[in-house]
Amino acid sequence: MADWKHTALLVIDMQHDFIDVAGPMLVNGGKAIVPNVIKAVQIARQRGIQVVWVVREHDPLGRDVELFRRHLYPAGKVGPTVKGERGAELVDGLVIEQGDYKLVKTRFSAFFATHLDSFLKGSGIDSLVVTGVQTPNCIRQTVFDGVALDYKSVTVILDATAAATPDIHAANILDMKNIGVATPSLQEWSELDALSSGYQ
Repeated sequence: MADWKHTALLVIDMQHDFIDVAGPMLVNGGKAIVPNVIKAVQIARQRGIQVVWVVREHDPLGRDVELFRRHLYPAGKVGPTVKGERGAELVDGLVIEQGDYKLVKTRFSAFFATHLDSFLKGSGIDSLVVTGVQTPNCIRQTVFDGVALDYKSVTVILDATAAATPDIHAANILDMKNIGVATPSLQEWSELDALSSGYQ
């Protein structure tokens, strides 16, 4: 029987402000992958994989956001993914359940200035599966950091991640493939046995 107890599924930035058509940080390809992200979470739960919800939540005044984005948080206006606002909530169909883990980040990488690595290593996790948005920013930086931190296996589900355009998505997937990251489709990943070598 497959053993997935050393694997974590990272669901990155699947929040209203990134996915909704009227969202201030809309990722054009984001809405199309919602069903596949939901399915990936379902498969992870069935396999006993640790689900980690990685989200941006910012101070209302934008004091913890990157310098180049601080103009989006003027006084009297609600900026993107402000803690407690609807824009920072997960999109419909994605729900944090008991046993899941929520990690708040304020930069592209889920590892930067967070305790994600210590949480994962402390939980016996040595393999990562990544879903969410968007491929050239938060997905890519998290994946590259995961590789740099010597996670045994890093996988990006091809059709459960997205970027502004298919070309941008494909170019970044290729870069990640070239550093040894597996890039299966959701269907391929759903059929993958934990003890097999996976897809490259």
